[in-house]
Formats: sequence, C-alpha cells, structure tokens
Amino acid sequence: MRCKYCGHSIPEGMLYCENCGKEVCIVPEYNPLDDLLSEQIKDAINGDEPDNEEFYHYRTSTATGRRRTDTVPQRERARTGRERTQTERERKLSERERRRRQEERRREIKRKKRRKRILILLIILIGIVGGCFALYQVSYSGIVRKGYRELKKESYQEAKRAFEKALSKDSKKADAYIGLSKVYLEEDSPEEGESLFLDALEKQPKNIELYEACVQFYLDSRQPEEIPHLLEDAEEVVTEALSEYIISEPEFSLDDEEVFEDVRELELTASKGQSIYYTTDGSKPTKNSKKYKEPIQLDEGDTEIQAIAVDEKGIPSLVASKTYTVELPIEDAPAVSPSTGQYDTAVPIEIKVPEGYEAYYTMDGTEPTTASKKYDGPITMPQGETLFKAILVNGKGRESGVTTRNYMLETSE
Repeated sequence: MRCKYCGHSIPEGMLYCENCGKEVCIVPEYNPLDDLLSEQIKDAINGDEPDNEEFYHYRTSTATGRRRTDTVPQRERARTGRERTQTERERKLSERERRRRQEERRREIKRKKRRKRILILLIILIGIVGGCFALYQVSYSGIVRKGYRELKKESYQEAKRAFEKALSKDSKKADAYIGLSKVYLEEDSPEEGESLFLDALEKQPKNIELYEACVQFYLDSRQPEEIPHLLEDAEEVVTEALSEYIISEPEFSLDDEEVFEDVRELELTASKGQSIYYTTDGSKPTKNSKKYKEPIQLDEGDTEIQAIAVDEKGIPSLVASKTYTVELPIEDAPAVSPSTGQYDTAVPIEIKVPEGYEAYYTMDGTEPTTASKKYDGPITMPQGETLFKAILVNGKGRESGVTTRNYMLETSE
C-alpha cells in the first residue's frame, strides 16, 4: 500500500504514513458519485428510468464548486462510510492486539518452559560435577594431587601418607614415586628415594615410565654418575626408549694389546657436544678429573688410562679403561773390567754405567737385583776366588742381562 498523499510505501499494519504523517485510509473515503453511478447502472439493468435529475444536480454542483453536502442522504452515506471505516479499523486493531497478546503469551510460556529445562539441566550438571569431584578426590590422580599440595605447604608427613596411599592404589604409575622421592629429598634422605625406585624396578623391569622417573631423581639429587649403572643392565625395550640418557664411552686411538717400543701419543674421542675426563693413576674418573684437551703421552712402562664422556646434561658414560705398555730398547749386559782371570795384584773392578741407568752387583755368585749392592765406583778385588755378577737397571726398573766375571787373586807375601 502507498500513501495517497505522498506516494510513500506503507508497511502493513501502520495507521500513519512514516513520511508525511497523514492518516492511512484503510477503507477508501466515501464518494457520493460512486453511489450515484451504481444506482444509475442498477436502474439501467432493471429497465427502470434513471434519475437523471439527481445526476444533473451533482454535475452542476461540482462544476460550480458548490457540492451539495448538506443533503440528508449524502450526509447519511458519508457518516455510514466513516463509521464502517472506523469499525473496520477498530476490528483490525483489536484483531492485531489479540494476536499480539496471544503471541506474547505463547512466548512467555516458552520462556518459562525453557527456564525450567535449564534449571533442571543445571541441577543435573551440578550433581554430575559434584559426583565426579567426589570420585576424583579418592582416585589415584586426586590423591597424588593432594600429596603435591601438602608437599608445597611443606607438610611432609601428610604428603608422604598421600603418596603412599596412591601407590597402594596403583604401583605402576610413576607420579606417586616421583612425589614420594621429592619428600625424601626434602628430608635429606636421598638413599631412601633411591631404594624406593630400585625396589620398584626390580619388580617392574620393563616399566619405562618408572625408569625415566628414577633417572630424573638421580639428576635432582645430583647423582648423575649412577644413571649409566642404572641403565647398563636394563631391558632392551627400556634402553631403546631412554636412549637419550645412554652416553657412549670414549674411543681410544691405540690398541692396548700391543707392546710399544717407543713413546706414543693416545687420542680420545667422544660424540659431538660431549666432554671427556680421564685419569692415569688407576682411579675412577669423574667430572672433577683432568679434562681431555690434547693427546696423552704414553711414557715407558705401564700406563692405565680410565676415561668417561659427559653430555651437556651432566650425564656420564660408563668408564672406559685400557692399560698400555711401552718398553724402550734396553742396554745389553753391562761392560765389566777386568776380564775373568788370575791376578797376582789387586786390580780395581769397574762397571760401565750408561746415562739413565744404575748398576747393581754381587760377589758371592748370586743373581743381582735392585736389592743388591748398588755400584757407585771402582771395587777392590778381594783375595782369593771371586764370582762377580752385575746388571744395569733403567729408570723404569727394567733390568739388563747379567755380566759374570770369575777372579782369582793370589798375591805374594
């Protein structure tokens, strides 16, 4: 519908034009010409003579601008048209109001039902949440969580009871072991924490989660040197899963089965990012031992090299150990003068001692050793028969062959 005054489109149900503010004519205004024309047409159809006088009067009044509005029929018809328009308007307004109220009531009923359903669902949800919370409190996870709360509050005995209760519910999960070991560390009892894990692992040798928790315990308790021993004899499934904690031993550049006749240099190598620590005195290496930076010189004699590799986390490898032997060529049996023979005058006995050696001798025929008499200058040949024996000993204690001389000294009186 459009406004007859301004032509603006009027939505259905509107009583006034939004554009010009004029009242909307729902029922067309009464026009006397319409009734007059209708009567003329009706009389013509029925064969009656049309009332031309009234039609002529209407045309005349219209032409002169003086429309007859005071005639009784015309006023009655106008009033009746207005009343019908008003009645129709009120009826439509009343119908719309009735429908509006019904719609509002239906909506209110729906809202009430929806609120009721929401309330019921909320009550059910609260019940479910409450039940779940109650079950959680007595579950393994709930008890472990309680243990950690008590641990944070430094209530160690309460925390210990909670973790032990959790272990009684499930001895395979690592969380309770970790929590209980933390309690032992706080109580300065790392040995009890270690026993806790080792006893459990003895019963569960394939529990990867538990092994990993034990590794972390050793790191927390500053005992990383125990990690390689823990994983050394572990099941293959465990070592494969925890390969990041298994550090390979250092590699040695020389074979220890060979005896070397000259001084050698030994090189040690490890994986990228790892450091090497070693000892040469037979003691076990640690991170406090000498750090490998350059080749190790192997001097004459036996040298035991023990070494470990340590990764960036401070986890060491098992100890790698090798013993090397270097035997430098030694002098032959010492030169002794005079030679074997009979003498009528006392001749001094002398041993030629090379640099870096010492000489030892006997004069009774026994084999000389480093416990024998040490040579420090010419020896007076004794009267009678003398079986003289001598050896050389280098700085590493290696002995030469034995030189033997048989002297007979007979001097004339």
